[in-house]
Amino acid sequence: MKVIKFGGTSVGSAARIKGLLDIIDPNARQIVVLSAVAGTTNALVEIAAAYTNGDKAKAEQDIEALRAHYNTLIGELFSTEEGRYNGNELINYHFDLIASFSNQLFTPIEEKIILAQGELISTSLFHFYLTEIGVRSKLLPALDFMKIDEDNEPKIDFIRENVNELLLQSSDHNFFITQGYICRNSFGEIDNLRRGGSDYTASLIGAAIGAEEIQIWTDIDGMHNNDPRIVKDTKPIASLSFDEAAELAYFGAKILHPQSVFPAQRYNVPVRILNTMAPQASGTLISREGAAKGIVRSVAAKDGIVAIRIQSSRMLLAYGFLRRVFEVFERYKTPIDMITTSEVAISLTIDDTRYLADIEKELKDFGTVAIDLNQTIVCVVGDFGPNTHGYASRVLDAVKHLPVRMISYGGSNYNISLLLQTEHKVEALRSLHNRLF
Repeated sequence: MKVIKFGGTSVGSAARIKGLLDIIDPNARQIVVLSAVAGTTNALVEIAAAYTNGDKAKAEQDIEALRAHYNTLIGELFSTEEGRYNGNELINYHFDLIASFSNQLFTPIEEKIILAQGELISTSLFHFYLTEIGVRSKLLPALDFMKIDEDNEPKIDFIRENVNELLLQSSDHNFFITQGYICRNSFGEIDNLRRGGSDYTASLIGAAIGAEEIQIWTDIDGMHNNDPRIVKDTKPIASLSFDEAAELAYFGAKILHPQSVFPAQRYNVPVRILNTMAPQASGTLISREGAAKGIVRSVAAKDGIVAIRIQSSRMLLAYGFLRRVFEVFERYKTPIDMITTSEVAISLTIDDTRYLADIEKELKDFGTVAIDLNQTIVCVVGDFGPNTHGYASRVLDAVKHLPVRMISYGGSNYNISLLLQTEHKVEALRSLHNRLF
Protein backbone atom coordinates (compact mmCIF):
# COMPACT_ATOMS: atom_id res chain seq x y z
CA MET A 1 0.00 0.00 0.00
CA LYS A 2 1.29 3.46 -0.92
CA VAL A 3 0.75 6.78 0.83
CA ILE A 4 0.50 9.61 -1.71
CA LYS A 5 0.53 13.24 -0.61
CA PHE A 6 -0.47 16.22 -2.76
CA GLY A 7 0.38 19.76 -1.71
CA GLY A 8 -1.70 22.89 -2.09
CA THR A 9 -0.49 23.75 -5.60
CA SER A 10 -1.37 20.21 -6.74
CA VAL A 11 -5.02 20.86 -5.77
CA GLY A 12 -4.91 24.59 -6.54
CA SER A 13 -7.64 24.58 -9.19
CA ALA A 14 -10.46 22.42 -10.53
CA ALA A 15 -8.25 21.36 -13.45
CA ARG A 16 -5.49 20.22 -11.12
CA ILE A 17 -7.90 18.34 -8.85
CA LYS A 18 -9.26 16.51 -11.90
CA GLY A 19 -5.71 15.93 -13.10
CA LEU A 20 -4.83 13.94 -9.99
CA LEU A 21 -6.41 10.91 -11.65
CA ASP A 22 -3.76 11.14 -14.36
CA ILE A 23 -1.29 10.35 -11.57
CA ILE A 24 -3.29 8.11 -9.23
CA ASP A 25 -4.37 4.62 -10.22
CA PRO A 26 -7.88 4.47 -8.67
CA ASN A 27 -7.72 0.67 -8.55
CA ALA A 28 -4.49 0.52 -6.54
CA ARG A 29 -4.60 0.28 -2.76
CA GLN A 30 -3.50 3.67 -1.44
CA ILE A 31 -4.06 6.48 1.02
CA VAL A 32 -4.12 9.96 -0.56
CA VAL A 33 -3.18 12.81 1.80
CA LEU A 34 -4.31 16.28 0.71
CA SER A 35 -3.26 19.76 1.78
CA ALA A 36 -5.66 22.67 1.61
CA VAL A 37 -6.28 24.29 -1.77
CA ALA A 38 -3.43 26.70 -2.58
CA GLY A 39 -3.82 30.03 -0.79
CA THR A 40 -6.47 28.76 1.63
CA THR A 41 -4.31 28.39 4.74
CA ASN A 42 -2.85 31.88 4.27
CA ALA A 43 -6.38 33.28 3.96
CA LEU A 44 -7.49 31.41 7.09
CA VAL A 45 -4.48 32.78 8.99
CA GLU A 46 -5.59 36.30 8.00
CA ILE A 47 -9.16 35.61 9.15
CA ALA A 48 -7.93 34.28 12.50
CA ALA A 49 -5.65 37.32 12.90
CA ALA A 50 -8.61 39.64 12.26
CA TYR A 51 -10.64 37.87 14.95
CA THR A 52 -7.68 38.06 17.35
CA ASN A 53 -7.41 41.81 16.74
CA GLY A 54 -11.14 42.30 17.24
CA ASP A 55 -11.63 43.40 13.63
CA LYS A 56 -14.83 41.50 12.85
CA ALA A 57 -15.53 43.55 9.73
CA LYS A 58 -12.24 42.50 8.13
CA ALA A 59 -12.80 38.89 9.17
CA GLU A 60 -16.25 38.92 7.53
CA GLN A 61 -14.84 40.50 4.37
CA ASP A 62 -12.06 37.89 4.14
CA ILE A 63 -14.50 35.04 4.79
CA GLU A 64 -16.80 36.13 1.97
CA ALA A 65 -13.87 36.58 -0.42
CA LEU A 66 -12.66 33.04 0.29
CA ARG A 67 -16.21 31.67 0.04
CA ALA A 68 -16.56 33.31 -3.40
CA HIS A 69 -13.30 31.70 -4.50
CA TYR A 70 -14.62 28.28 -3.52
CA ASN A 71 -17.98 28.91 -5.19
CA THR A 72 -16.08 29.46 -8.44
CA LEU A 73 -14.04 26.30 -7.83
CA ILE A 74 -17.22 24.26 -7.31
CA GLY A 75 -18.72 25.55 -10.54
CA GLU A 76 -15.62 24.41 -12.44
CA LEU A 77 -15.12 21.10 -10.61
CA PHE A 78 -18.59 19.55 -10.79
CA SER A 79 -20.62 18.87 -13.92
CA THR A 80 -23.84 17.57 -12.37
CA GLU A 81 -26.56 19.25 -10.35
CA GLU A 82 -26.02 16.83 -7.48
CA GLY A 83 -22.27 17.44 -7.45
CA ARG A 84 -22.69 21.22 -7.33
CA TYR A 85 -25.34 20.89 -4.62
CA ASN A 86 -23.07 18.75 -2.44
CA GLY A 87 -20.16 21.12 -3.01
CA ASN A 88 -22.20 24.20 -2.10
CA GLU A 89 -23.61 22.54 1.01
CA LEU A 90 -20.07 21.65 2.10
CA ILE A 91 -18.75 25.17 1.52
CA ASN A 92 -21.65 26.83 3.30
CA TYR A 93 -21.25 24.54 6.31
CA HIS A 94 -17.55 25.27 6.74
CA PHE A 95 -17.74 29.01 6.09
CA ASP A 96 -20.78 29.44 8.33
CA LEU A 97 -18.75 27.70 11.05
CA ILE A 98 -15.86 30.13 10.53
CA ALA A 99 -18.25 33.11 10.57
CA SER A 100 -19.83 31.90 13.82
CA PHE A 101 -16.65 32.74 15.76
CA SER A 102 -17.43 36.45 15.46
CA ASN A 103 -19.85 36.01 18.36
CA GLN A 104 -17.43 34.17 20.65
CA LEU A 105 -14.39 34.88 22.76
CA PHE A 106 -11.58 34.13 20.31
CA THR A 107 -8.71 32.04 21.68
CA PRO A 108 -5.95 29.86 20.17
CA ILE A 109 -8.40 26.96 20.35
CA GLU A 110 -10.78 28.67 17.92
CA GLU A 111 -7.86 29.73 15.76
CA LYS A 112 -6.76 26.13 15.27
CA ILE A 113 -10.31 25.10 14.41
CA ILE A 114 -10.33 27.74 11.68
CA LEU A 115 -6.94 26.65 10.34
CA ALA A 116 -8.20 23.06 10.06
CA GLN A 117 -11.02 23.95 7.67
CA GLY A 118 -8.84 24.05 4.54
CA GLU A 119 -7.91 20.37 4.63
CA LEU A 120 -11.42 19.33 5.65
CA ILE A 121 -12.79 21.15 2.59
CA SER A 122 -10.23 19.92 0.04
CA THR A 123 -10.57 16.24 0.99
CA SER A 124 -14.38 16.34 0.92
CA LEU A 125 -14.42 18.12 -2.44
CA PHE A 126 -12.09 15.51 -3.93
CA HIS A 127 -14.21 12.70 -2.47
CA PHE A 128 -17.39 14.29 -3.90
CA TYR A 129 -15.72 14.68 -7.30
CA LEU A 130 -14.67 11.01 -7.35
CA THR A 131 -18.22 10.01 -6.42
CA GLU A 132 -19.58 12.11 -9.29
CA ILE A 133 -17.38 10.38 -11.87
CA GLY A 134 -17.99 6.90 -10.43
CA VAL A 135 -14.67 6.28 -8.66
CA ARG A 136 -15.14 4.57 -5.32
CA SER A 137 -13.28 6.18 -2.41
CA LYS A 138 -13.42 6.39 1.37
CA LEU A 139 -12.73 9.38 3.62
CA LEU A 140 -10.50 8.65 6.62
CA PRO A 141 -10.94 11.53 9.10
CA ALA A 142 -7.46 12.48 10.30
CA LEU A 143 -8.99 13.79 13.52
CA ASP A 144 -9.92 10.17 14.34
CA PHE A 145 -6.34 8.87 14.32
CA MET A 146 -3.74 11.68 14.14
CA LYS A 147 -2.80 12.76 17.67
CA ILE A 148 0.05 14.64 19.38
CA ASP A 149 1.09 14.54 23.04
CA GLU A 150 1.64 17.37 25.52
CA ASP A 151 5.07 18.06 23.95
CA ASN A 152 3.48 18.35 20.48
CA GLU A 153 5.11 15.08 19.42
CA PRO A 154 3.05 12.52 17.45
CA LYS A 155 1.73 9.54 19.39
CA ILE A 156 2.96 6.86 17.02
CA ASP A 157 1.31 3.93 18.81
CA PHE A 158 -2.06 5.72 18.91
CA ILE A 159 -1.79 6.62 15.21
CA ARG A 160 -0.82 3.07 14.24
CA GLU A 161 -3.61 1.43 16.22
CA ASN A 162 -6.35 3.77 15.05
CA VAL A 163 -5.47 4.18 11.38
CA ASN A 164 -5.11 0.43 10.96
CA GLU A 165 -8.47 -0.11 12.68
CA LEU A 166 -10.13 2.34 10.28
CA LEU A 167 -8.55 0.56 7.31
CA LEU A 168 -9.73 -2.79 8.64
CA GLN A 169 -13.28 -1.48 8.99
CA SER A 170 -13.20 -0.49 5.30
CA SER A 171 -11.30 -3.48 3.93
CA ASP A 172 -13.59 -3.52 0.88
CA HIS A 173 -12.10 -0.17 -0.25
CA ASN A 174 -8.78 0.46 -2.00
CA PHE A 175 -8.85 4.24 -2.38
CA PHE A 176 -8.65 6.25 0.85
CA ILE A 177 -8.48 10.04 1.30
CA THR A 178 -7.39 11.87 4.42
CA GLN A 179 -6.36 15.31 5.60
CA GLY A 180 -2.78 16.42 6.00
CA TYR A 181 -1.64 18.90 8.65
CA ILE A 182 -4.52 18.57 11.13
CA CYS A 183 -4.61 16.47 14.30
CA ARG A 184 -5.85 16.43 17.87
CA ASN A 185 -3.74 17.38 20.85
CA SER A 186 -3.43 15.67 24.24
CA PHE A 187 -6.65 17.40 25.39
CA GLY A 188 -8.61 16.12 22.39
CA GLU A 189 -8.80 19.60 20.85
CA ILE A 190 -8.27 20.25 17.15
CA ASP A 191 -4.63 21.14 16.56
CA ASN A 192 -2.08 20.91 13.76
CA LEU A 193 1.39 19.71 12.83
CA ARG A 194 2.49 23.27 11.95
CA ARG A 195 2.84 24.74 8.47
CA GLY A 196 3.97 22.22 5.88
CA GLY A 197 2.69 19.45 8.13
CA SER A 198 0.96 17.48 5.36
CA ASP A 199 4.33 15.92 4.51
CA TYR A 200 4.61 14.94 8.15
CA THR A 201 1.12 13.42 8.08
CA ALA A 202 2.04 11.30 5.06
CA SER A 203 5.26 10.11 6.70
CA LEU A 204 3.51 9.24 9.97
CA ILE A 205 0.79 7.29 8.16
CA GLY A 206 3.37 5.52 5.99
CA ALA A 207 5.32 4.50 9.09
CA ALA A 208 2.15 3.44 10.92
CA ILE A 209 0.92 1.09 8.18
CA GLY A 210 4.34 -0.07 6.96
CA ALA A 211 3.71 1.41 3.53
CA GLU A 212 5.45 0.22 0.40
CA GLU A 213 6.37 3.83 -0.39
CA ILE A 214 5.50 7.41 0.55
CA GLN A 215 5.12 9.77 -2.40
CA ILE A 216 5.28 13.54 -1.92
CA TRP A 217 3.85 15.28 -5.01
CA THR A 218 4.72 18.96 -5.25
CA ASP A 219 5.50 21.60 -7.88
CA ILE A 220 9.18 20.82 -8.48
CA ASP A 221 10.83 17.65 -9.80
CA GLY A 222 12.60 16.51 -6.65
CA MET A 223 15.18 18.02 -4.34
CA HIS A 224 17.74 20.11 -6.22
CA ASN A 225 21.43 20.62 -5.57
CA ASN A 226 20.75 24.30 -4.77
CA ASP A 227 17.85 26.73 -4.55
CA PRO A 228 16.46 27.01 -8.11
CA ARG A 229 14.78 30.31 -7.24
CA ILE A 230 18.18 31.91 -6.69
CA VAL A 231 20.76 29.85 -8.56
CA LYS A 232 20.71 29.03 -12.29
CA ASP A 233 21.22 25.55 -13.72
CA THR A 234 20.41 23.58 -10.60
CA LYS A 235 19.74 19.88 -11.03
CA PRO A 236 17.43 17.43 -9.25
CA ILE A 237 19.13 14.79 -7.13
CA ALA A 238 18.15 11.25 -8.10
CA SER A 239 18.66 9.72 -4.65
CA LEU A 240 19.43 10.79 -1.10
CA SER A 241 19.87 9.02 2.20
CA PHE A 242 17.44 9.75 5.01
CA ASP A 243 20.18 11.61 6.89
CA GLU A 244 21.07 13.79 3.90
CA ALA A 245 17.42 14.62 3.22
CA ALA A 246 16.84 15.46 6.88
CA GLU A 247 19.77 17.90 6.89
CA LEU A 248 18.53 19.61 3.71
CA ALA A 249 14.94 19.83 4.91
CA TYR A 250 15.90 21.25 8.30
CA PHE A 251 18.34 23.77 6.88
CA GLY A 252 16.07 25.35 4.34
CA ALA A 253 15.06 23.05 1.48
CA LYS A 254 11.39 24.09 1.39
CA ILE A 255 10.28 21.13 -0.70
CA LEU A 256 10.07 18.83 2.33
CA HIS A 257 8.82 19.36 5.88
CA PRO A 258 11.84 19.06 8.23
CA GLN A 259 10.30 16.46 10.53
CA SER A 260 8.78 14.31 7.80
CA VAL A 261 11.93 12.26 7.21
CA PHE A 262 12.22 10.76 10.68
CA PRO A 263 9.14 8.48 10.87
CA ALA A 264 9.97 7.09 7.41
CA GLN A 265 13.59 6.60 8.42
CA ARG A 266 12.72 4.88 11.68
CA TYR A 267 10.47 2.34 9.93
CA ASN A 268 12.53 2.22 6.71
CA VAL A 269 9.79 3.39 4.34
CA PRO A 270 11.20 4.96 1.13
CA VAL A 271 10.07 8.50 0.32
CA ARG A 272 9.80 9.65 -3.29
CA ILE A 273 9.45 13.35 -4.18
CA LEU A 274 7.68 13.93 -7.50
CA ASN A 275 6.36 16.81 -9.61
CA THR A 276 2.62 17.09 -10.21
CA MET A 277 3.28 19.38 -13.19
CA ALA A 278 5.73 16.89 -14.75
CA PRO A 279 4.62 13.40 -13.64
CA GLN A 280 7.09 11.73 -15.99
CA ALA A 281 10.09 13.23 -14.13
CA SER A 282 11.87 10.65 -11.98
CA GLY A 283 12.13 12.96 -8.94
CA THR A 284 14.16 12.15 -5.83
CA LEU A 285 14.13 8.85 -3.94
CA ILE A 286 15.00 9.08 -0.24
CA SER A 287 15.97 5.76 1.32
CA ARG A 288 18.40 4.02 3.64
CA GLU A 289 20.58 3.09 0.65
CA GLY A 290 20.57 6.55 -0.95
CA ALA A 291 23.86 7.94 0.40
CA ALA A 292 26.65 8.66 -2.07
CA LYS A 293 30.29 8.41 -1.03
CA GLY A 294 32.85 11.11 -1.58
CA ILE A 295 30.68 13.83 -3.13
CA VAL A 296 28.82 16.99 -2.17
CA ARG A 297 25.09 16.59 -2.78
CA SER A 298 23.38 19.94 -2.26
CA VAL A 299 23.34 23.40 -0.69
CA ALA A 300 20.42 24.91 1.26
CA ALA A 301 19.84 28.09 3.24
CA LYS A 302 17.71 28.90 6.25
CA ASP A 303 16.77 32.53 6.95
CA GLY A 304 15.41 34.20 10.08
CA ILE A 305 18.32 33.11 12.26
CA VAL A 306 19.48 34.91 15.42
CA ALA A 307 23.05 34.47 16.66
CA ILE A 308 23.72 34.68 20.41
CA ARG A 309 27.20 34.94 21.93
CA ILE A 310 27.80 34.45 25.66
CA GLN A 311 31.26 35.35 26.94
CA SER A 312 32.34 34.62 30.50
CA SER A 313 35.65 34.00 32.24
CA ARG A 314 33.73 31.59 34.50
CA MET A 315 33.72 29.07 31.62
CA LEU A 316 37.49 28.59 31.89
CA LEU A 317 38.21 25.10 33.27
CA ALA A 318 34.65 24.95 34.66
CA TYR A 319 32.22 22.08 34.43
CA GLY A 320 28.43 22.36 34.31
CA PHE A 321 28.54 25.75 32.60
CA LEU A 322 27.19 24.57 29.25
CA ARG A 323 24.45 22.59 30.97
CA ARG A 324 23.20 25.68 32.79
CA VAL A 325 23.20 27.70 29.56
CA PHE A 326 21.27 25.00 27.71
CA GLU A 327 18.73 24.79 30.51
CA VAL A 328 17.74 28.40 29.75
CA PHE A 329 16.74 27.39 26.21
CA GLU A 330 15.04 24.25 27.50
CA ARG A 331 12.84 26.26 29.86
CA TYR A 332 11.64 28.38 26.95
CA LYS A 333 11.33 25.35 24.61
CA THR A 334 13.61 27.06 22.09
CA PRO A 335 15.70 24.73 19.89
CA ILE A 336 19.32 25.54 19.06
CA ASP A 337 20.45 25.15 15.43
CA MET A 338 24.22 25.65 15.55
CA ILE A 339 26.75 25.91 18.36
CA THR A 340 30.49 26.62 18.63
CA THR A 341 32.53 27.02 21.80
CA SER A 342 35.91 28.34 22.94
CA GLU A 343 37.53 28.44 26.38
CA VAL A 344 35.56 31.50 27.47
CA ALA A 345 32.67 31.91 24.98
CA ILE A 346 29.72 30.14 23.41
CA SER A 347 28.13 31.13 20.12
CA LEU A 348 24.83 29.56 19.12
CA THR A 349 21.86 30.20 16.86
CA ILE A 350 18.09 29.98 17.17
CA ASP A 351 15.21 30.58 14.75
CA ASP A 352 12.38 30.83 17.28
CA THR A 353 12.50 34.37 18.70
CA ARG A 354 9.27 34.37 20.71
CA TYR A 355 11.14 34.38 24.02
CA LEU A 356 14.34 36.10 22.89
CA ALA A 357 14.08 38.97 25.39
CA ASP A 358 13.53 36.58 28.32
CA ILE A 359 16.36 34.32 27.17
CA GLU A 360 18.73 37.28 26.84
CA LYS A 361 17.83 38.48 30.34
CA GLU A 362 18.63 35.09 31.89
CA LEU A 363 21.83 34.61 29.89
CA LYS A 364 23.22 37.89 31.22
CA ASP A 365 23.58 36.14 34.58
CA PHE A 366 26.40 34.12 32.98
CA GLY A 367 28.35 36.94 31.34
CA THR A 368 28.31 39.37 28.43
CA VAL A 369 25.64 38.64 25.81
CA ALA A 370 25.72 39.83 22.19
CA ILE A 371 22.83 39.24 19.78
CA ASP A 372 22.99 39.48 15.98
CA LEU A 373 19.75 39.52 13.99
CA ASN A 374 19.12 38.91 10.27
CA GLN A 375 21.43 35.91 9.97
CA THR A 376 21.24 32.96 7.55
CA ILE A 377 22.55 29.42 7.90
CA VAL A 378 23.98 28.01 4.68
CA CYS A 379 24.22 24.24 4.85
CA VAL A 380 26.35 22.15 2.49
CA VAL A 381 25.26 18.49 2.51
CA GLY A 382 27.33 15.56 1.33
CA ASP A 383 29.84 13.00 2.49
CA PHE A 384 31.83 14.76 5.23
CA GLY A 385 32.73 11.67 7.20
CA PRO A 386 36.06 11.29 9.05
CA ASN A 387 37.74 9.56 6.09
CA THR A 388 36.98 12.23 3.49
CA HIS A 389 39.28 15.13 2.77
CA GLY A 390 39.36 18.29 0.69
CA TYR A 391 35.68 19.17 0.68
CA ALA A 392 35.77 21.42 3.73
CA SER A 393 38.52 23.49 2.15
CA ARG A 394 36.52 23.80 -1.09
CA VAL A 395 33.50 25.01 0.86
CA LEU A 396 35.49 27.61 2.77
CA ASP A 397 37.36 28.68 -0.34
CA ALA A 398 34.03 29.41 -2.05
CA VAL A 399 33.03 31.92 0.66
CA LYS A 400 36.46 33.35 1.49
CA HIS A 401 35.36 36.76 0.16
CA LEU A 402 32.35 36.87 2.53
CA PRO A 403 32.24 37.59 6.28
CA VAL A 404 31.35 34.28 7.95
CA ARG A 405 30.00 34.58 11.51
CA MET A 406 30.15 30.90 12.54
CA ILE A 407 31.25 27.52 11.13
CA SER A 408 29.89 24.17 12.32
CA TYR A 409 31.80 21.08 11.15
CA GLY A 410 32.11 17.62 12.62
CA GLY A 411 28.82 17.42 14.47
CA SER A 412 27.42 15.42 11.55
CA ASN A 413 28.97 13.28 8.85
CA TYR A 414 26.66 14.91 6.35
CA ASN A 415 27.01 18.69 6.54
CA ILE A 416 29.09 21.79 6.97
CA SER A 417 27.06 24.78 8.16
CA LEU A 418 28.04 28.41 7.80
CA LEU A 419 26.40 31.41 9.44
CA LEU A 420 26.47 34.78 7.70
CA GLN A 421 24.40 37.91 7.38
CA THR A 422 21.29 37.40 5.27
CA GLU A 423 22.40 40.10 2.84
CA HIS A 424 25.23 37.77 1.76
CA LYS A 425 23.04 34.67 1.25
CA VAL A 426 22.52 34.95 -2.51
CA GLU A 427 26.21 35.49 -3.18
CA ALA A 428 27.10 32.57 -0.89
CA LEU A 429 24.69 30.16 -2.62
CA ARG A 430 25.89 31.14 -6.09
CA SER A 431 29.55 31.04 -5.16
CA LEU A 432 29.21 27.61 -3.53
CA HIS A 433 27.33 26.30 -6.55
CA ASN A 434 30.06 27.49 -8.93
CA ARG A 435 32.81 26.04 -6.76
CA LEU A 436 31.20 22.71 -5.85
CA PHE A 437 29.14 21.77 -8.89
